Amino acid sequence: MSKVTVVGAGNVGATCAECIARAEVCNEVVLVDIKENFAEGKALDQWQTAPINYFDTRVTGSTNDYTKTAGSDVVVITSGIPRKPGMSRDDLISTNAKIVKSVTENVIKHSPDAIIIVVSNPLDVMTYQAYLTSQFPSHRVLGMAGILDTARYRAFLASELNVSPKDIQAVLMGGHGDTMVPLPRYTTVAGIPVTELIPADRLEAIIERTKNGGGEIVKLLETSAWYAPGAAAAQMVEAIMKDSQRIFPCCAWLTGQYGINELYLGVPVKLGRKGIEQIIELKLNEEEMALLHQSAAAVREVSEVLSKIS
Repeated sequence: MSKVTVVGAGNVGATCAECIARAEVCNEVVLVDIKENFAEGKALDQWQTAPINYFDTRVTGSTNDYTKTAGSDVVVITSGIPRKPGMSRDDLISTNAKIVKSVTENVIKHSPDAIIIVVSNPLDVMTYQAYLTSQFPSHRVLGMAGILDTARYRAFLASELNVSPKDIQAVLMGGHGDTMVPLPRYTTVAGIPVTELIPADRLEAIIERTKNGGGEIVKLLETSAWYAPGAAAAQMVEAIMKDSQRIFPCCAWLTGQYGINELYLGVPVKLGRKGIEQIIELKLNEEEMALLHQSAAAVREVSEVLSKIS
């Protein structure tokens, strides 16, 4: 019996669980949350949509009881707190690292063969924390960021060009944040280079909007986004469970690729039943490589905070 666990039944986790259930890629989705009866309530509500949305995947909930997650094929970790006014970056990392560490310890106890997908922020650092705690092979610990960032990029381009977002393909690399590196040279609309369809200044404006995509939603909602992040994580789960060999930008452990060593960073990967089946190395030009290394330096600086709190 195939099983996917989503830890954290808040907006992102609940959306992710629903998308997975509707995709019917496993027999059961288990929602886990620390808040009493919260996951159970969300799961029950979702299961009651099955006759309406025509899916068979059972959705169940648990209040911090990881025995119900035993034997999970994939575990998605969305747990953590958002950054609050007056909270330093180091405070956020310290708090969320402890949460992710605790969750990971519970996950590996009951699902030692699982693939772990981290969604908690700061994304690159929390993925590293899960890797350190689990001691899993790096191909089984990865982070969701690039799919969300490219989705925003593609959505903005679709609006600008008044075309279907289905026809837009894009690659985006680097850290999850304002140092991310969208690559116009690898962005196409139905195979047509985007640079032939949109003026350089408008494209640059869209790239800047993409870099601040999360912040734009926070300003509008006064909370973080959840529909697109939840759907993005679910798409990764689907590719793994179906062994699709799909190529997505994901947060992966680099061991010399792009001249970067021992760092979790967003790069194109091939996703399948083993998790990351391959890290794809693009032939970046000098400018693109310089931007990627700048992003890597920023991520490494934040990652080093972990050593201070461990």
